[in-house]
Amino acid sequence: MNEHFFDLLIMASGLVSGLIGTYVGLQNRALLAEVRKELAETENRICDRINGKYVRSSECHLREAAIREHIDMLADEFHRENAAGD
Repeated sequence: MNEHFFDLLIMASGLVSGLIGTYVGLQNRALLAEVRKELAETENRICDRINGKYVRSSECHLREAAIREHIDMLADEFHRENAAGD
């Protein structure tokens, strides 16, 4: 009778141990998923903040080219008006 009780006790402890391990594993997965989600959100906020404060060099080159074109157009118009006035 004692052997049967110890066998059941050993099996029960193995079952409980397995269930606890499964529970802890699921909790770890849930925590990991939550941390990954928060990390992605933080990364997006940082990228948005950086993009809001700094301008890419290609955008600067395009803006500079547009300003030069506008200045050249104004200078040509100014020279034409001066030539017509003389």
